[in-house]
Amino acid sequence: MERLKERLVSATQAFATLEELVALPHPSRVERDAAIQRFAYTFEACWKAAQRYLLVIEGVNAGSPKACIRACRDAGLFSDEQAVVGLEMSDDRNLTAHTYNELVAERIHRNLPRYASMMRHWLTAMQARMKT
Repeated sequence: MERLKERLVSATQAFATLEELVALPHPSRVERDAAIQRFAYTFEACWKAAQRYLLVIEGVNAGSPKACIRACRDAGLFSDEQAVVGLEMSDDRNLTAHTYNELVAERIHRNLPRYASMMRHWLTAMQARMKT
């Protein structure tokens, strides 16, 4: 349980750094690229927290980000629509290494507000379930 709490704290801290840049109205290219990098590490922290949550609280072993997202949907943390966003988010996370491609970077950046909202829900849902 202690490791789960540590992972949730880490993910929440990572999320706070992402929120800083997602809120910028007209980011420069450097700020855009920084936001994409923050998205990548925030997603990693969130899915690893979810992986631990699923194991400790739900008794489910999920070995990949997409398996985690599907298991979170099955556990009632997400709706079907939220799971679709989560799977898209996972795909975009895998593309973050290609931010040198301007079109890819712009598309991922446009999705960041939606992804930030999804990760906020993900973290809040896990934390709420732990309190009950």
